[in-house]
Amino acid sequence: MKHSARSRSSDLVSRRAFLGSAGLTGAALATPLAGQNITEAPLRLARPDGLPKVVARDEAYWKRVAARYRVSDRVTNLEAGYWGMMAVPVLAEYVRQVERVNVENSFYARGAYTADLLAVRKRVAAALGADVTEIALTRGATEALQCLIGGYNRLKPGDAVMYADLDFPSMQYAMNWLTERRGARVARFAIPEPATRENVLDAYTAALDANPNVRLLLLTHVNNKTGLMIPVAAITALARQRGVDVIVDAAHSWGQVDVTVGDIGADFIGFNLHKWIGAPLGVGVMFVRKGRLGDIDAMMGNEEQSNDSILSRVHSGTINFAAVLTVPAALDFHAAVGPVYKAARLRYLRDRWVGPARNLPGLDILTPDDQEMVAAITSFRLQGRTSREDNQRIVDDLRTRYGVFTVRRNGLERGDCVRVTPGLYNRPADVDRLVAALKQLSLERR
Repeated sequence: MKHSARSRSSDLVSRRAFLGSAGLTGAALATPLAGQNITEAPLRLARPDGLPKVVARDEAYWKRVAARYRVSDRVTNLEAGYWGMMAVPVLAEYVRQVERVNVENSFYARGAYTADLLAVRKRVAAALGADVTEIALTRGATEALQCLIGGYNRLKPGDAVMYADLDFPSMQYAMNWLTERRGARVARFAIPEPATRENVLDAYTAALDANPNVRLLLLTHVNNKTGLMIPVAAITALARQRGVDVIVDAAHSWGQVDVTVGDIGADFIGFNLHKWIGAPLGVGVMFVRKGRLGDIDAMMGNEEQSNDSILSRVHSGTINFAAVLTVPAALDFHAAVGPVYKAARLRYLRDRWVGPARNLPGLDILTPDDQEMVAAITSFRLQGRTSREDNQRIVDDLRTRYGVFTVRRNGLERGDCVRVTPGLYNRPADVDRLVAALKQLSLERR
């Protein structure tokens, strides 16, 4: 059905009214797009040629990228690790899809959505280097990993499951629950601090050797607490040699680093699309390699899908259709920026604050500078300040005194820390502001 000019105008006014009521227009936006409204945001970026490490320093290009984000000016946000802000072209597509789904309602959801969902799954699978039969969309990496951990059916009473202190709390809880569900024993160990590739591999080797009855190992590829990026493929190979299956938490991997399922090497992986890929909140990916589906139970005996389909291993109920339909737009923007250039830029911003911060007295950086061991996320700790209260006070000081937003992380063997995570909307001045604040905090500590 064709829309009249009056109808199209009404639609646009409605979208603008919605965006205004949601606080997405007006003076609160620190980086408006030069008079463009949300429905007119361009995707074109005119990316320069060159090596990623060179392009990472091309401020003219990254200014154009940053202009595709609308960011509150209330604080300098260095906490991009919670979830990924949608770029304006992605947000515009999300608004369009929200409107479409709301207008067409169940007529669409019970009809054309099935084919559209398959198309999104195919797009995601191709980007991850997987087959579409190996992936299912979830509401996030947490749901994907809970389905994998809870559904893993090769454990016998007395077998052990293993995780490290740096693994995500919700995943630790799921592994602990296997004591009740499967009669398993839990083996926990601490990752060395400071970490190197060698001592991390040694720690996993020693832990596996000390617990020969381990049958399931949880690995976190890019850590949400410190930013440590472990050699996940090498550790997976170590485990496989010992008959141990591996479930990889890759919630922070895809988009922060350029990675595929082949690079990770495990048979069971959980990803997020709403972190570093920048899709709307509520979309993740569960990966089960071909031939391994039988080792994961159907979700609560799911009878709606065939038992030989990965779709039977997750059952989310009614999902956010618009969020799923916006995934291709997020992947388009990710591709337009350039995955390797994006990773290099995030690493550049990280190194820009970490370099001078390493020289500050009494301040410890908790990740190495090894290119293979860290990406955007890095945490720090003031020496002797290991408690929850100590680190929350630092977070509060950074926000209230210096206008820099960070977050406290806990659960580390050697105490709490403060996490710093730049995003593509950040500029060098943002991380320089953090360095100035840390210099003052370091002086005050003495």
